[in-house]
Amino acid sequence: MTTPTIRVAILDDHQSIIDGYVYRLNSEPGFEVVATIYYGEELEPVLAAHPADVLLLDINVPTSARNQNPYPILHEIPSLLQKYPDLTILVISMYAERGLIRAVIEAGASGYVLKDDRAILQDLGNVVQSIVNGGIVFSQKANQLLLDRKPATSAERLSVRQLEALSLSAAYPDSSSAELAKRMAVTNSTVRNLLAGAYIKLGVHNRTGAISKARQLGLISPDPPDSTD
Repeated sequence: MTTPTIRVAILDDHQSIIDGYVYRLNSEPGFEVVATIYYGEELEPVLAAHPADVLLLDINVPTSARNQNPYPILHEIPSLLQKYPDLTILVISMYAERGLIRAVIEAGASGYVLKDDRAILQDLGNVVQSIVNGGIVFSQKANQLLLDRKPATSAERLSVRQLEALSLSAAYPDSSSAELAKRMAVTNSTVRNLLAGAYIKLGVHNRTGAISKARQLGLISPDPPDSTD
């Protein structure tokens, strides 16, 4: 019996990194890279046109060519998994932040690999096969951060939905509560309550302060990338 080919899509805004993933996967039988994506807003339409079994996600990718704020990964992961329940998501990032790692996993990702983890990335085919089979993969440093028994701060106890609302707010800072509510498929009052609760836990008084504090604490994607990252 022939083993089905695993279809892989990649979101990353660095061509050299995409090329590395494609090279490793194409060097082994049983994998097909069906799409490479450079902007967050392209994710859903590309996946609709090119169905994938596995999605490799970077964190600090611009939302669009015109909106350089990092796309709202903490909204996109649960949204994609709801729309494509058989999709498996692996985050590959340079950011080793406990809060962000925890949030990504709670959102539904099947692992968190650091870009400087050469051992795992050189074995990318087996890693992808593992998560397709139901496994969860972490870089050692990411795993150690998750296992850190240091008590969680008030900010680190933000709920999944609060972090999703902040992630969207950071990606679309000029959006109204109504526009954020539409993206989250909830009511305006729900968004307002989520953000108000986040403000209290973060010790701030408005959306701008919450975004800044959450980025500072490593709870959501960091500031927009620049030419040096």
